[in-house]
Amino acid sequence: MEYRRLGNSGLRVSALGLGTNAFGKRADEAASTRIIHAAMDQGINFIDTANIYAGTESERIIGQALTGRRENAVLATKAGLPRHDGPHGRGSSRYHLQQELEHSLRRLQTDYVDLYQIHTFDPHTPLDETLRTLDDMVTSGKVRYIGASNYAAWELMKALGISEQKGYVRYISTQTSYSLADRTPELELVPMCLDQGVGIIPYFPLAGGILTGKYNGQTSVPSGSRADTDPSFNRFLLEHNIQLSEQVSAKAASYGCSPSVLSLAWLLTRPAVSTVIVGATRTEQLEHNLASLDMSLPDELLADLDQISDSFRRREPFASYRID
Repeated sequence: MEYRRLGNSGLRVSALGLGTNAFGKRADEAASTRIIHAAMDQGINFIDTANIYAGTESERIIGQALTGRRENAVLATKAGLPRHDGPHGRGSSRYHLQQELEHSLRRLQTDYVDLYQIHTFDPHTPLDETLRTLDDMVTSGKVRYIGASNYAAWELMKALGISEQKGYVRYISTQTSYSLADRTPELELVPMCLDQGVGIIPYFPLAGGILTGKYNGQTSVPSGSRADTDPSFNRFLLEHNIQLSEQVSAKAASYGCSPSVLSLAWLLTRPAVSTVIVGATRTEQLEHNLASLDMSLPDELLADLDQISDSFRRREPFASYRID
């Protein structure tokens, strides 16, 4: 397994990380536990979850699965997106974050989180309040490092500036939708992260499964796929996404690999990327995607992939989660 520094920090994470959004939802507890153990057995140490995944079930399952193995995991969770409809049910206020961290720690059966991430920018809470709260969490020992998610480049840069000015602990990473089907981070976020030493953690690296080649314009939605279990996902099955998927599949076939492995291998070459979050509902999916770590893409193939996906640098982001 290849390990990379998360940004300019001393934290080292596996080049492929385990995404757990499906745990407790599309993957039951038994399947999720098998996937976690298989990932760790293969050297994956970065496990990413959030307080809202599967209505908190993802965190609970992970906590149970890590019994006896906690020290071998770099455990990351998030808070900030809506948990309930109450006045403090969302956002990055001190009130909400302290409450949610305690709940997450109980579900995860641990007394610390390696990476605590703000799930999205909160326009209603001063950044100073959020960052001071996170600084206090690190001082307390309940959090080791902090990261952002779904921040625009200017929002992240503003946060880093406040941390530097006030002497607060700073964000070492940011999560963003990033793939061949969403290259919008390359316009502003990637250059900013390279300049500031912030590691990028792409989510939706396979565009929710579109880049696996399982969807096309002629057949029905595959049984058990994300579009099958979550009908709202069908909004992503647009002509330009399907066309890109077909082009990537053709390149992969000529190179002798699957489109998912090729897409992940491409993303692993991108500047500032520290670890790529890969979800799974079966251990076979995880084991298949690990092949991306062993691929060395020739310059000609990289150029071809850049060319067929170039228009996706200026389209709307594939996904972005915000609060009003």
